[in-house]
Amino acid sequence: MSVEIHPASAPIRPRSLFRLHERAPFSVPITIHRLRSGYICTTRGMSLDVSEGGLGAIVEGDLWVGEIVEVDMCVGGVAVSTVAVVRHASRVQSGFEFLGLTADERKSIATIAGA
Repeated sequence: MSVEIHPASAPIRPRSLFRLHERAPFSVPITIHRLRSGYICTTRGMSLDVSEGGLGAIVEGDLWVGEIVEVDMCVGGVAVSTVAVVRHASRVQSGFEFLGLTADERKSIATIAGA
């Protein structure tokens, strides 16, 4: 029996090439608000990292990929409440892409992320 190994059609790229913005470690309590069956559900969690484009976090409960949520957190002493889409969700960690940052919020996050 012979085994043939074929290279992948696309080269494997380092993870950082997939992101527009580099993430930096960032740990603060967060609150997620989402609409489920006509009701607003609130979930709590802890951020793991942040960038101008998104947030990684550990969150209680189930999130759905593609779900639009509101994320509340404190960034540099400033309360931030923004809209995000769930891009990754597992039992361990979730990832969010920010959709509605103001210029001031983006600047505060960029300062933390080292941009």
